[in-house]
Amino acid sequence: MKKLNYLGFSLIEMLVVISIFALLGLMVTQIIVLSLRGTRKSQASFKVRSNLDYAMSVMERQIRGARSIACEGNTLTYTDNSGTSSSFSFDSTNEQIASGSAALALTSSDVSVTSCSFTCATGEGGALDSVGISIIGEEKGNTGKEGAKVSLETQINLRNY
Repeated sequence: MKKLNYLGFSLIEMLVVISIFALLGLMVTQIIVLSLRGTRKSQASFKVRSNLDYAMSVMERQIRGARSIACEGNTLTYTDNSGTSSSFSFDSTNEQIASGSAALALTSSDVSVTSCSFTCATGEGGALDSVGISIIGEEKGNTGKEGAKVSLETQINLRNY
């Protein structure tokens, strides 16, 4: 009896191989998409955080040396040691934090400040005056899974002793 030698592949074998490659291609594509989405979210978060950190540091530097403070809604008014009055305010229309002394936005136009609140506490019995600042921001135009909300809070004690 002579054994027959068949060369080549059957249709079923070809379909199985094509299906496996299609499945692997789909999985690799999903991994790349998730990786790119994570990178974009990380970049957006870094951009918002650095922008809000800058605004917070400017406010902290000015407020720490203030002689007096007053909070009225979304506005913090302070008087510095030379007697000059100035303010920081949250402009909900433009979604920015602005310095009243320079009429200057402290946050970038790429960042949307969704919430900002100032809480003033007058020290009694030798305690220092303090200001609590809470800011929430996100990158404009980035929503859904690629959007990044960043929240910052700080408590600043005045050096008015």
